[in-house]
Amino acid sequence: MTAPRLLSCAVVTMLTLSACTFNGPAEPVVGPATAGGVVGSAQGTGGEPPTSPSTGSPTTVDLTPEAYRAELDRARGPIRDALGKLNATGGKGLDRRLEQTVTTLEGAVAGLEALAPPAEIKIPHGNYVGTLRRFTGMLAGAQGDVRAQEVCTGAGVLTGLEETGQVSPLLQSAAALADLGEYRTDVVPVKVSEKRSRRLRNGAFIKSEGRPGRAYLELRNGNRQDAVVVLVRGKKKVITVYVRRKSKFRVQGVRDGKYNIYYTVGTDWDSKVRGFTRSCTFEQFGKSVLFRTVHTATQVRWTDWTITLNAVAGGNVRPKRIKPGDFPG
Repeated sequence: MTAPRLLSCAVVTMLTLSACTFNGPAEPVVGPATAGGVVGSAQGTGGEPPTSPSTGSPTTVDLTPEAYRAELDRARGPIRDALGKLNATGGKGLDRRLEQTVTTLEGAVAGLEALAPPAEIKIPHGNYVGTLRRFTGMLAGAQGDVRAQEVCTGAGVLTGLEETGQVSPLLQSAAALADLGEYRTDVVPVKVSEKRSRRLRNGAFIKSEGRPGRAYLELRNGNRQDAVVVLVRGKKKVITVYVRRKSKFRVQGVRDGKYNIYYTVGTDWDSKVRGFTRSCTFEQFGKSVLFRTVHTATQVRWTDWTITLNAVAGGNVRPKRIKPGDFPG
């Protein structure tokens, strides 16, 4: 015989959740790449640069293959490090990480553009630096997509560049130059994937403490996108669960306590960074939810809750939009 409940099913609904809108910037205008010369001593020993006998102006000196190889290595390391860190970045701090990446690549490209490569590779050098410059320009343009939360992870940023045809030309020009003198031009340290739409099964627990309680929390997701819901008790994340679009799921056995509930809605779940890669929003439920079990001499009573993650008629709790960095994912 089921014991009476204090509140058999308190239904809490929400107001409208807005999907992200795309307000990304137009494609940047990128100028042609240059392969200029370096003014310096022909002997590499310092002093005044050589001058033209007829004009008295400085002349350029082509680098030796060894010196050119060293300059490529000097640019390669920071680029690889920056792109590797960007690829591993989730929603938290993505805008800042992307800005740092763009700054690093712009500095490296400027240095490469100033080089006077060996005569026999001037054209491949120009092609390589040109594609790297265009890649950097498109990376800078992606900052608008990140701010609009149309792109939500570093890997998603790189996927976007692949979709616009910026990654493959860079890899091809880098390989063409590398083959001419064992030059190290592999500046993209990760395999950039095409656009995907990865999902977990409905009700998959990403994180969960033991659930010995009597109460349940029913989550209803009527949105057109999947959602991940996080329950926080005190300062501790205790349950994180995946709820597919147009689906519902009951979290059984919720412990007594007061919970703050957060959720993110989006497309393409990246389990490595625990975030959606595209079209993401982040919300906090507008009130805390209290689970309480009461024991009497003859009864055990408890509270169940139902939360709807999309707009419904009669919704009485307003969600709070939060920044990606404030989401406890």
